[in-house]
Amino acid sequence: MKVLFVCTGNICRSPTAEAVFRAKAAARGIGERVFADSAGTHGYHIGDPPDPRSCDAARRRGYPMNGMFARKVSAADFRAFDIVVAMDEGHFRLLRRLAPPDAHAKLRLFMELVREATHRDVPDPYYGGPEGFDEVLDLVETGVDALLDEIEAKLKVA
Repeated sequence: MKVLFVCTGNICRSPTAEAVFRAKAAARGIGERVFADSAGTHGYHIGDPPDPRSCDAARRRGYPMNGMFARKVSAADFRAFDIVVAMDEGHFRLLRRLAPPDAHAKLRLFMELVREATHRDVPDPYYGGPEGFDEVLDLVETGVDALLDEIEAKLKVA
């Protein structure tokens, strides 16, 4: 199973989700059977590493983000990935416009994975003050756990 996480510039929310997904999949013993990547809908930061504040928050919880660099989502991603997860509703709508119709079933809104969610978007950490990056990480951990539960169930059936 291949999962792509998508946000705006691919320097905070989506690479955080990628790092958490990889670490949690490895901890569950399915790291060899799943693959995660991340991308942005805009090319603002292509080639840049994730925001240092995202890296610091992730590192404090044991999720390494070394070697990650921003890239822009491409048409090929809709063929290559089994699941494409938008970090917010705006990007979900944009991905629906970018994806060919036969790939729409692959699109997911991240916060739909968080059962107790009170909103539809993983908030942009830049507007949350110093705690914004930790708040994003809290949501990402919860959503990734739910996504991995779904994937594990599918892998058992396959």
